[in-house]
Amino acid sequence: MSDYTKNQCYTKNQWENLVVSPEEVLAHIKPGMTVFLGSGVAEPRTLMKCLIDSGLSNTNDLELIQLNSHGDILSLKKLDWQRYRLKTFFSTWVSSEAVVAGSVDLIPGRISQIPRIIKSKRIPIDVAFIQITPPNEAGYCSLGVAVDIAREAMEQASVVVGEINPQVPFTFGDTIVSVSDFDLLVKSTEPPTYFKRRPVNKIIDRVAANIAQVIEDGDCLSFTTDSLCEALGRRLTHKRHLGIHSSCFTDALMDLVKSGAVTNYRKVAFRGKSVSSYALGTPELMAWLDHNPLIEFQGIEQVFDPTQIGRNPNFVAVFRARKVDLLGRVAFSVGKGNITSGPGEGADLFTGTEISSGGRTVFGLPSRNPRGDPNIVVMLRDLRNQFHMRESIDVVVTEYGIANLKWRTIRERAQALIDIAHPDDRENLVEQAKKKRILFSDQIFLSESARLYPMEITTARIFQDGFKVRFRAIKPSDEEAMRRLFYRFSHETVYRRYLYPISTMPHKKMQEYVNIDYSRVMSVVALTGEPDQETIIAEARFVKDEQSSYGDLAFVVDEKYHGRGIATALYEMLIRLAKERGLKGFTAEVLQANKKMMKIFENGHLPINARVKNGLYELTIPFDVQSSQTIEP
Repeated sequence: MSDYTKNQCYTKNQWENLVVSPEEVLAHIKPGMTVFLGSGVAEPRTLMKCLIDSGLSNTNDLELIQLNSHGDILSLKKLDWQRYRLKTFFSTWVSSEAVVAGSVDLIPGRISQIPRIIKSKRIPIDVAFIQITPPNEAGYCSLGVAVDIAREAMEQASVVVGEINPQVPFTFGDTIVSVSDFDLLVKSTEPPTYFKRRPVNKIIDRVAANIAQVIEDGDCLSFTTDSLCEALGRRLTHKRHLGIHSSCFTDALMDLVKSGAVTNYRKVAFRGKSVSSYALGTPELMAWLDHNPLIEFQGIEQVFDPTQIGRNPNFVAVFRARKVDLLGRVAFSVGKGNITSGPGEGADLFTGTEISSGGRTVFGLPSRNPRGDPNIVVMLRDLRNQFHMRESIDVVVTEYGIANLKWRTIRERAQALIDIAHPDDRENLVEQAKKKRILFSDQIFLSESARLYPMEITTARIFQDGFKVRFRAIKPSDEEAMRRLFYRFSHETVYRRYLYPISTMPHKKMQEYVNIDYSRVMSVVALTGEPDQETIIAEARFVKDEQSSYGDLAFVVDEKYHGRGIATALYEMLIRLAKERGLKGFTAEVLQANKKMMKIFENGHLPINARVKNGLYELTIPFDVQSSQTIEP
């Protein structure tokens, strides 16, 4: 075809002349050719079906290039015939099993480098099958919902075939192509590949609820297509000014945008737009994406470019993990439609997240798999898709809580991960970690308390000047943070808290302090800072006396944060928790000189009975007695 013909614009009557049957397209193919196929919902299914089922001699020994295999046409059985060999960059779904079986050639590499590989002609492309929308009145089509490397393939191929599918949404971004860019056109007789929404069970929903705690207003998110992100989308509808820069756009993201939580106003790259390279989902999603100006589809060179990702502040990449070990190494989950499912595929997101100011990676997984085997293990062994750059793992989340790993020691990481493992697996993890010298040999573990950790009390509160503080029950992994808090105290504060001078707080003492029996002790810590780098700034606790059913009360607040109302908030919280646990009231000892602490009790709207003894106020604070405050000399 001449350059003149290729560059001219076509009216409808003119482009109709380019329409041929799929069988006529196959006449242009010769043995040994490399054929590029669109991915996901953009699979040119009519052309692919005709090619795979043709049985023609000229379609033998073909090399098929497809970034990601999702549909049912290019099956493992078809590949076993050896007539077609698939070359892919993604070890997912169809290709994941075939790679291991030797039926598929996997090219490891970063996603953002793939366009460069195609442009370099290291992988020559002879024919490109591209799914497009019907041309508009001006003769322009949209690539729809899978841009990936379509443009690069079209530029290199000697024969470019467009499969016109009226069910494909017309999308914006780097998606507009002229009908003159195609040598031949085929009208689709097959519907696009649709994907049902992933079912969400209770455990996955709890994991998603915990992940939502580390996502802040204004964060820019990258989602995957699994049930975890399906659940997470529902958990983020109360957030504000979220941004989307994600490899794949899904029904969950559609709902999140429709909720008003997504504005993209705080992004830098593609400000005001949700950006993606793919969309996988239901017919409802495809209809919503049609001519939707809020969503922009870009090639993978843009979406996975670490510098583009890093331009967006607070970029949060959310992944589904299969297993995690105590050193912080991750085995990726593999499943249908999981575009960023492996170390190579996720590498660009990791790099971009590290470039982003406030960026972080979050891995979510259930504490056990469906067979009941632990997903948090001492060491990863014999698992594919392992990611060994543990330095890039910031946060791991299960249904039992959040483990912040960023910049923590191996020992601290291990303890944090044990805290969120299944309660029945924790004792074994502690013992194995002690044997491998990951934990101290004298590490305490209270097995009877493993199931009693009160996750439900976790909350957050905004104080004056927008100062945000998170509150939760203390964990064994808080040992180092509590130790650092102790050494920030002045001698006066230490004396007021412990009522006698203490100069050191070694491991033996502090681990006894943070490993508590939740059946009789409640300890609440206050934390501030970024979700992945929180600092404990206060702690309050009560210890239940079994005979009197009163709880002995104690507080301590970092002096830097005095006067903000944190101690008052902790006191109110402990009152509620004590009442819920059937306590009758509190007892406390306060130095006479500690006027600030007495003021907190006096303003607590509970009766106070106090007597002074040896320079101390001995307080009794009943919950169910309506009496005036009394202080005995």
